[in-house]
Amino acid sequence: MAINPFTQIVFDLFILSAIIITAYTVNFYYLAFLSRKRKDTPTSTDWGVPSVTIQLPIYNEKYVAKRLVDAVCNLDYPKNKMRIMVCDDSDDDTVELLRKVVDDYKTQGFQIEHVRRGTRKGYKAGALKHAMQTTDTDLVAIFDADFIPPTWFLKRAIPHFSKPNIGLVQCRWGHVNENYSTITQVQALSLDFHFLIEQKAKSDSHLFMNFNGTAGIWRRTCIENAGGWHTATLVEDLDLSYRAQMKGWKCVFLPDVVVDAELPAQMNAAKRQQFRWAKGSIQCAIKLLSDITLKRRIAIEAKIQAFIQLTRHIVYPLMLIQFLALPVLLAAQINLYVVSFLPAITLATYLAMGPGAFIVIIQGMYGKSWKSRAKLLPALLVYNAGMSVNNTVAVFDAVLGKKNEFLRTPKYGIITKDDDWRNKAYNLPFTQTTLLEIFFGVYGIMAIFISIFSNNPIFVPIIALQTIGFFFIAYMSLSHTRFKRNKSNNDKSLTKKEKTANNIYKLAMITIFAIIVFGGYMAISGYTNDIYPLDRIRGNLDGVITSSDPLVIHDHLVSIQSDLDLVMVNIPETTDTNGKVISKNPVWIFGTESTNFLRIQNNIDTMITSVNEISSISKDNSAYHTGMLDINDRALLLKINIMDATPSMYVSPANILSSIIWVAAIVGIFSVLKRKKEQLKKVDLPNNISVKPN
Repeated sequence: MAINPFTQIVFDLFILSAIIITAYTVNFYYLAFLSRKRKDTPTSTDWGVPSVTIQLPIYNEKYVAKRLVDAVCNLDYPKNKMRIMVCDDSDDDTVELLRKVVDDYKTQGFQIEHVRRGTRKGYKAGALKHAMQTTDTDLVAIFDADFIPPTWFLKRAIPHFSKPNIGLVQCRWGHVNENYSTITQVQALSLDFHFLIEQKAKSDSHLFMNFNGTAGIWRRTCIENAGGWHTATLVEDLDLSYRAQMKGWKCVFLPDVVVDAELPAQMNAAKRQQFRWAKGSIQCAIKLLSDITLKRRIAIEAKIQAFIQLTRHIVYPLMLIQFLALPVLLAAQINLYVVSFLPAITLATYLAMGPGAFIVIIQGMYGKSWKSRAKLLPALLVYNAGMSVNNTVAVFDAVLGKKNEFLRTPKYGIITKDDDWRNKAYNLPFTQTTLLEIFFGVYGIMAIFISIFSNNPIFVPIIALQTIGFFFIAYMSLSHTRFKRNKSNNDKSLTKKEKTANNIYKLAMITIFAIIVFGGYMAISGYTNDIYPLDRIRGNLDGVITSSDPLVIHDHLVSIQSDLDLVMVNIPETTDTNGKVISKNPVWIFGTESTNFLRIQNNIDTMITSVNEISSISKDNSAYHTGMLDINDRALLLKINIMDATPSMYVSPANILSSIIWVAAIVGIFSVLKRKKEQLKKVDLPNNISVKPN
């Protein structure tokens, strides 16, 4: 069956996205196979007690900064062999807190210094680059503020620099607050996939692996040989580790050396972290892939895996393309079945999600405790689906070259379920991506109805999974929003501006909810008036095609006439120079005469006349058979025409205008909230801190 160009483009994008998503997923299964097949144990040697510099990049971390410094100073390692650099770019009272902590440890004989650049230029990479100017030890360990290194860390990690070409030893992240909430649990599971599958497989198979920014030790000469820390991307760790491996250095992952860290407990903090990782990866792909491809000394498999890792976040926009395309194809009655009644997209989706395969992987990762982790798989699928909007925006930011500030993930010192972050500084409000999440959620509800009414209920679980994900992420973003001062203050009482901001926020949430409900009502009303009648028309045309009774056919045609009258009221008209209506065509992109509803209406009138004439003719007459064949052929052709026109009913100029107005209303509310947030940034700035502008 021929389809119109617009639907063909949508179908091609849909299938292409499914193929690419499946390819990336199959590669993950391949890495899972490698991680279990190869049991290489990283070799170690007795290094003695080499000197090591421990760099602690910190920016506004008053709740965890002391915890980190305490943990580092408690390392089981000689004081005279351990230099500690607290690289503090803070502009709140974290500065004074760290000054006191550093001074206290100095009196205890530690080689510790409080490094203040007076600027945030280059952000974390800039701080590390600045610290390297005075670093003279062979080894450099790095810990972010939310990490808690165990006392034995250096003694267990350093011996793995067994060969002179090993430039990095990366250790696994643990999760000190994994059981705090469902959000932290799914993050922990996702990170475990990364470390125990990807990192282990690549380390064992001598493929390119990445530095995770913390809980690792570098050979100083490796950093220098690779060109040092660069500030061009948001993931300086990935950038440096890839440049080092391109120079011939090897990276080693130690799955058994675990360093506990704090997972983001606030949804908006988790989204910020995911955004930075996604955008930074694409930035590195743009920066490094051409060089990796041209390097002859790099094995083909290493090049392929490097390409996949650096570009893997493109899966998120592809997921959204599929999500947007599926309802259009279902509404157009496009055949998505490959064999018998097996839908192509169903197969592709289940391959991509792979619940069965993931359960097998989880079983291999966690051993006897795998059942408790497997229960989190549905939550992880919902979480990842909902995060696709946030990460898609990040991908487009990177591709378009948009410059973003390095926004660190706030930490609150959360360990037990009794700990609370809600009344602490650094709380984040929702961002503009929440608006998009709401849009996709509403679109998903419409898509579910389309799936049901198009007689394709098999797609409902797939659509529903993503729809729930969008609404979940949006809801958590809104419910976790707190309009509080980002700068530290021991007084928990709200200022007048903060109280006003919170009141505006509550009112805005009510208004947004009302707009969403109204938009949902308009969508259902539009579907009932414009789309559902077309579904009934197709059903009646099927009745015409399958019937040989003129009276039954006549009833079907009369019903079609009634539905056409309903639909044509809202279809734009085209007139000639005399003002006569010559066309009513919903297809305003690639429109053809076949989707002119005036022509369709005339065909129905002609068919009614024909069937009335046939009803008075004997069934044995050749004219009867000729007339019935003509009616059957017309009905089949009209059904195709209706199917071609249906997707355009969703994207009609009127619907687009209504959607723009609907979205603009929500954007306007978001703008008011953003202005209030910007006003609060000026509140409670410390007077004792001087920070130069970037």
